[in-house]
Amino acid sequence: MEPAVQISHELIARYRKITSATAYSGTWRLAPPDGQEWFASANYQLCLMRGVKPMTTGKKMVGRARTLRFVPSRPDLLKITRRGADSPEYRAMARCGPGDVLVVEAHTFDEYSCILGNMKTRMLWHQQAGGLVTDGAIRDLQMIADDYNLAVFAANRSPAGNLPFLEAYEENEPVNVGGVLVMPGDVIVADDDGVVVVPADRAEEVIDWIEEQEEAEEWVIEQIDKERVPPGKYYPISEETKERFRAEKRDQT
Repeated sequence: MEPAVQISHELIARYRKITSATAYSGTWRLAPPDGQEWFASANYQLCLMRGVKPMTTGKKMVGRARTLRFVPSRPDLLKITRRGADSPEYRAMARCGPGDVLVVEAHTFDEYSCILGNMKTRMLWHQQAGGLVTDGAIRDLQMIADDYNLAVFAANRSPAGNLPFLEAYEENEPVNVGGVLVMPGDVIVADDDGVVVVPADRAEEVIDWIEEQEEAEEWVIEQIDKERVPPGKYYPISEETKERFRAEKRDQT
Protein backbone atom coordinates (compact mmCIF):
# COMPACT_ATOMS: atom_id res chain seq x y z
CA MET A 1 0.00 0.00 0.00
CA GLU A 2 1.62 3.22 -1.13
CA PRO A 3 0.76 6.38 0.85
CA ALA A 4 -1.71 8.71 -0.84
CA VAL A 5 0.47 11.60 0.32
CA GLN A 6 4.27 11.47 0.30
CA ILE A 7 5.59 13.44 3.29
CA SER A 8 8.60 15.55 2.30
CA HIS A 9 11.84 15.90 4.27
CA GLU A 10 10.95 19.58 4.66
CA LEU A 11 7.67 18.72 6.40
CA ILE A 12 9.42 16.18 8.63
CA ALA A 13 11.93 18.90 9.60
CA ARG A 14 9.05 21.10 10.78
CA TYR A 15 7.72 18.28 12.95
CA ARG A 16 11.13 17.79 14.54
CA LYS A 17 10.68 21.15 16.27
CA ILE A 18 7.56 20.15 18.19
CA THR A 19 6.70 17.77 21.03
CA SER A 20 4.33 14.82 21.12
CA ALA A 21 2.01 16.95 23.27
CA THR A 22 1.65 19.62 20.59
CA ALA A 23 1.30 16.94 17.89
CA TYR A 24 -1.53 15.44 19.93
CA SER A 25 -3.23 18.81 20.36
CA GLY A 26 -3.00 19.53 16.66
CA THR A 27 -4.30 16.10 15.60
CA TRP A 28 -7.21 15.25 17.91
CA ARG A 29 -9.05 18.48 17.07
CA LEU A 30 -9.05 17.83 13.32
CA ALA A 31 -12.47 18.16 11.74
CA PRO A 32 -13.77 15.31 9.54
CA PRO A 33 -12.77 15.57 5.87
CA ASP A 34 -15.05 17.58 3.60
CA GLY A 35 -18.19 15.67 2.78
CA GLN A 36 -17.87 13.39 5.81
CA GLU A 37 -19.34 15.66 8.48
CA TRP A 38 -21.92 12.95 9.19
CA PHE A 39 -19.02 10.85 10.52
CA ALA A 40 -18.05 13.41 13.16
CA SER A 41 -18.32 10.89 16.01
CA ALA A 42 -15.29 9.05 14.55
CA ASN A 43 -12.84 11.85 15.15
CA TYR A 44 -9.05 11.85 15.35
CA GLN A 45 -8.75 11.51 19.13
CA LEU A 46 -7.36 7.99 18.70
CA CYS A 47 -3.94 9.33 17.77
CA LEU A 48 -2.03 8.62 21.02
CA MET A 49 -0.72 5.07 21.44
CA ARG A 50 -1.64 3.26 24.63
CA GLY A 51 0.80 0.99 26.43
CA VAL A 52 3.77 2.00 24.27
CA LYS A 53 6.54 3.50 26.41
CA PRO A 54 9.90 5.17 25.74
CA MET A 55 12.65 2.57 26.10
CA THR A 56 15.42 5.01 25.17
CA THR A 57 14.58 7.86 27.51
CA GLY A 58 15.58 11.26 26.20
CA LYS A 59 15.64 10.20 22.54
CA LYS A 60 13.03 11.97 20.43
CA MET A 61 11.85 10.36 17.22
CA VAL A 62 10.04 11.90 14.25
CA GLY A 63 9.52 10.22 10.91
CA ARG A 64 7.30 8.65 8.28
CA ALA A 65 5.78 5.31 9.30
CA ARG A 66 6.94 2.15 7.54
CA THR A 67 4.77 -0.68 8.78
CA LEU A 68 5.14 -4.34 9.74
CA ARG A 69 2.56 -6.71 11.22
CA PHE A 70 3.14 -9.82 13.29
CA VAL A 71 0.52 -12.57 13.66
CA PRO A 72 0.22 -15.56 16.03
CA SER A 73 2.73 -18.20 15.03
CA ARG A 74 1.90 -21.66 13.65
CA PRO A 75 4.24 -24.26 12.16
CA ASP A 76 2.78 -24.11 8.64
CA LEU A 77 3.09 -20.32 8.65
CA LEU A 78 6.88 -20.54 8.75
CA LYS A 79 6.91 -21.91 5.20
CA ILE A 80 5.49 -18.58 4.08
CA THR A 81 7.38 -16.17 6.31
CA ARG A 82 10.88 -17.63 6.60
CA ARG A 83 12.41 -16.46 3.31
CA GLY A 84 15.82 -15.31 4.45
CA ALA A 85 16.62 -11.82 3.23
CA ASP A 86 13.16 -11.64 1.62
CA SER A 87 11.29 -12.22 4.90
CA PRO A 88 8.60 -9.64 5.80
CA GLU A 89 10.68 -7.88 8.47
CA TYR A 90 13.56 -7.29 6.04
CA ARG A 91 11.23 -6.03 3.33
CA ALA A 92 9.73 -3.60 5.85
CA MET A 93 13.14 -2.36 6.98
CA ALA A 94 14.29 -2.02 3.37
CA ARG A 95 11.56 0.59 2.90
CA CYS A 96 13.05 2.68 5.70
CA GLY A 97 15.56 5.45 5.19
CA PRO A 98 16.46 8.80 6.72
CA GLY A 99 13.28 10.37 8.06
CA ASP A 100 11.52 7.01 8.45
CA VAL A 101 10.37 4.97 11.45
CA LEU A 102 9.53 1.25 11.59
CA VAL A 103 6.11 0.77 13.23
CA VAL A 104 5.39 -2.83 14.26
CA GLU A 105 2.06 -4.35 15.28
CA ALA A 106 2.58 -7.29 17.63
CA HIS A 107 -0.83 -7.14 19.33
CA THR A 108 0.19 -10.04 21.55
CA PHE A 109 -1.23 -11.37 24.80
CA ASP A 110 2.28 -12.40 25.85
CA GLU A 111 4.18 -9.37 27.16
CA TYR A 112 7.58 -11.07 26.82
CA SER A 113 7.35 -11.98 23.13
CA CYS A 114 10.04 -10.00 21.37
CA ILE A 115 9.63 -8.71 17.83
CA LEU A 116 13.24 -7.70 17.06
CA GLY A 117 16.73 -7.69 18.57
CA ASN A 118 20.13 -6.29 17.72
CA MET A 119 20.91 -8.59 14.78
CA LYS A 120 17.83 -7.76 12.73
CA THR A 121 17.63 -4.08 13.69
CA ARG A 122 21.15 -3.66 12.35
CA MET A 123 19.41 -3.23 9.01
CA LEU A 124 17.59 -0.14 10.36
CA TRP A 125 21.01 1.26 11.26
CA HIS A 126 22.28 0.54 7.74
CA GLN A 127 19.20 2.28 6.32
CA GLN A 128 19.76 5.30 8.61
CA ALA A 129 16.22 5.05 9.97
CA GLY A 130 15.23 6.96 13.10
CA GLY A 131 14.06 4.03 15.20
CA LEU A 132 11.11 1.78 15.85
CA VAL A 133 7.75 1.69 17.61
CA THR A 134 5.94 -1.46 18.70
CA ASP A 135 3.24 -2.68 21.04
CA GLY A 136 5.36 -5.81 21.56
CA ALA A 137 8.65 -6.32 23.39
CA ILE A 138 12.19 -5.51 22.30
CA ARG A 139 15.46 -7.16 23.29
CA ASP A 140 19.16 -6.19 23.11
CA LEU A 141 18.03 -2.68 23.91
CA GLN A 142 21.42 -1.40 25.07
CA MET A 143 23.11 -2.24 21.78
CA ILE A 144 20.22 -0.91 19.69
CA ALA A 145 20.25 2.37 21.58
CA ASP A 146 23.99 2.88 22.06
CA ASP A 147 25.64 1.23 19.06
CA TYR A 148 22.93 1.94 16.49
CA ASN A 149 21.66 5.20 18.03
CA LEU A 150 18.07 4.17 17.35
CA ALA A 151 15.14 5.46 19.40
CA VAL A 152 12.88 2.66 20.67
CA PHE A 153 9.31 2.85 21.91
CA ALA A 154 7.81 -0.47 23.00
CA ALA A 155 5.44 -2.15 25.44
CA ASN A 156 8.21 -4.04 27.21
CA ARG A 157 11.76 -5.34 26.99
CA SER A 158 12.57 -9.04 27.13
CA PRO A 159 15.40 -11.55 26.57
CA ALA A 160 13.03 -13.89 24.71
CA GLY A 161 12.47 -14.25 20.97
CA ASN A 162 9.25 -14.15 18.98
CA LEU A 163 8.54 -17.89 18.89
CA PRO A 164 6.35 -19.68 19.88
CA PHE A 165 3.95 -16.76 20.00
CA LEU A 166 4.61 -14.41 17.09
CA GLU A 167 5.83 -14.32 13.53
CA ALA A 168 6.42 -11.39 11.16
CA TYR A 169 3.85 -11.71 8.40
CA GLU A 170 2.96 -8.58 6.41
CA GLU A 171 4.60 -5.26 5.58
CA ASN A 172 3.51 -1.94 4.11
CA GLU A 173 -0.14 -2.26 5.14
CA PRO A 174 -2.22 -0.46 7.81
CA VAL A 175 -1.46 -1.64 11.35
CA ASN A 176 -3.02 -1.27 14.81
CA VAL A 177 -0.36 -0.27 17.33
CA GLY A 178 -1.35 0.77 20.84
CA GLY A 179 -4.98 1.11 19.73
CA VAL A 180 -4.12 3.57 16.95
CA LEU A 181 -4.45 3.06 13.23
CA VAL A 182 -1.13 3.67 11.48
CA MET A 183 -1.14 3.95 7.70
CA PRO A 184 2.11 3.70 5.74
CA GLY A 185 3.48 7.21 5.39
CA ASP A 186 1.78 8.71 8.46
CA VAL A 187 3.91 11.02 10.61
CA ILE A 188 5.12 9.62 13.94
CA VAL A 189 6.06 12.06 16.71
CA ALA A 190 7.47 10.33 19.78
CA ASP A 191 9.25 11.51 22.91
CA ASP A 192 9.25 10.73 26.62
CA ASP A 193 5.56 11.73 26.87
CA GLY A 194 4.38 9.18 24.30
CA VAL A 195 3.83 8.33 20.64
CA VAL A 196 1.43 10.30 18.44
CA VAL A 197 0.30 9.44 14.91
CA VAL A 198 -0.55 12.25 12.47
CA PRO A 199 -2.47 11.16 9.33
CA ALA A 200 -0.32 11.81 6.27
CA ASP A 201 -3.09 13.51 4.30
CA ARG A 202 -3.65 16.03 7.13
CA ALA A 203 -0.02 16.45 8.21
CA GLU A 204 0.56 19.84 6.61
CA GLU A 205 -2.71 21.16 8.02
CA VAL A 206 -1.73 19.96 11.50
CA ILE A 207 1.75 21.49 11.51
CA ASP A 208 0.38 24.78 10.14
CA TRP A 209 -2.06 24.94 13.07
CA ILE A 210 0.64 23.98 15.58
CA GLU A 211 3.13 26.59 14.39
CA GLU A 212 0.54 29.35 14.60
CA GLN A 213 -0.71 28.05 17.96
CA GLU A 214 2.79 28.08 19.44
CA GLU A 215 3.30 31.68 18.27
CA ALA A 216 -0.06 32.62 19.75
CA GLU A 217 0.87 30.99 23.06
CA GLU A 218 4.06 33.05 23.24
CA TRP A 219 1.97 36.18 22.61
CA VAL A 220 -0.50 35.12 25.32
CA ILE A 221 2.33 34.63 27.81
CA GLU A 222 3.48 38.18 27.06
CA GLN A 223 -0.03 39.52 27.71
CA ILE A 224 -0.36 37.58 30.98
CA ASP A 225 3.02 38.82 32.21
CA LYS A 226 2.38 42.39 31.07
CA GLU A 227 -1.04 42.61 32.72
CA ARG A 228 -0.21 40.39 35.73
CA VAL A 229 -3.50 38.53 35.32
CA PRO A 230 -4.49 34.87 35.87
CA PRO A 231 -3.73 32.77 32.76
CA GLY A 232 -7.44 31.97 32.52
CA LYS A 233 -8.04 35.41 31.02
CA TYR A 234 -6.33 34.29 27.82
CA TYR A 235 -5.94 30.53 28.09
CA PRO A 236 -7.22 28.25 26.65
CA ILE A 237 -6.80 30.46 23.61
CA SER A 238 -10.16 31.44 22.13
CA GLU A 239 -10.67 32.33 18.49
CA GLU A 240 -11.21 35.93 19.57
CA THR A 241 -7.83 35.97 21.33
CA LYS A 242 -6.18 34.40 18.33
CA GLU A 243 -7.67 37.08 16.08
CA ARG A 244 -6.14 39.74 18.36
CA PHE A 245 -2.80 37.97 18.01
CA ARG A 246 -3.13 37.82 14.21
CA ALA A 247 -4.08 41.49 13.98
CA GLU A 248 -1.10 42.55 16.06
CA LYS A 249 1.18 40.36 13.97
CA ARG A 250 -0.15 41.93 10.75
CA ASP A 251 0.44 45.40 12.18
CA GLN A 252 4.07 44.52 12.87
CA THR A 253 4.77 43.33 9.32
